[in-house]
Parts: sequence; structure tokens; C-alpha cells
Amino acid sequence: MIQRIQTVYLILVALFTGALPFYLNLWTGTEGNTVFARDISWLALVYAASSALAVITIFLFKNRKNQFVFNRLNIILNLFLLGFFVYRSLNLSGETAVSEKGIGMLIPVFSIVFLVLANRSIKKDEDLVKSVDRLR
Repeated sequence: MIQRIQTVYLILVALFTGALPFYLNLWTGTEGNTVFARDISWLALVYAASSALAVITIFLFKNRKNQFVFNRLNIILNLFLLGFFVYRSLNLSGETAVSEKGIGMLIPVFSIVFLVLANRSIKKDEDLVKSVDRLR
């Protein structure tokens, strides 16, 4: 299980979405208050769901097709987060006072990249198993 590269990618996704949003700021408001994922309950829940989905996917190593589907669901969830952050950053940039975007807004981008890499590795494993089955 751990010797497969997609497991390493999924562990990175679980760490990115499970821990980093609660320690890296998402944005800084006009009053100077820093917003983290723990400050917005539904955002913390979506990050926790993404992390849980990555951990569940790690333990589906015997069923690569389900693992592939769960990764796609996680990609859709992270695309939703990314869309929210793009919408939020466009609203922040139009304010009269200066507000800053935080590094935490990039977490869904890194998660999507690692999920796509994991899906590519899962597909490669599935193709290898199919080619071995043809030889029997």
C-alpha cells in the first residue's frame, strides 16, 4: 500500500487539506483580521471532507477503479473550493481599502495537482494489471 506512488500523493493531499488550511491564512480583511479555514465552519467542513476522502481513497488500494472514482470526486470538491476562492478574491480586489490574499488560497491548486498525479499512477497500475492478465 505505502510502496505505491499514488499513496504518497494521497497522503500529501490529506496533509494539505487536513492541516494547512487551519494554519495558513486564506485572506486578510480590510480591518486587518486574518481569516483561516477554522473561522468559517462550512469551509472547514469542506476541507475536512477532502482530507477524509483522500484517506479513504488510500485504503481502497485493492479496488483501483473505486480509488480512481473517489479521486475524481475529490478533484471536483477541490475545484469547488478553488471556484469559491477565485470568486472571493475577485470580490476582495474590488474593495476600496486594501485587502490581501493569503497563501492558503493555493491549497486546492496543489491538491488538484497531486490528485491528478495519483489518478495517473492508478491508471498506470490498472493498465499493468490488464496487460499481465492478457498473458495468462
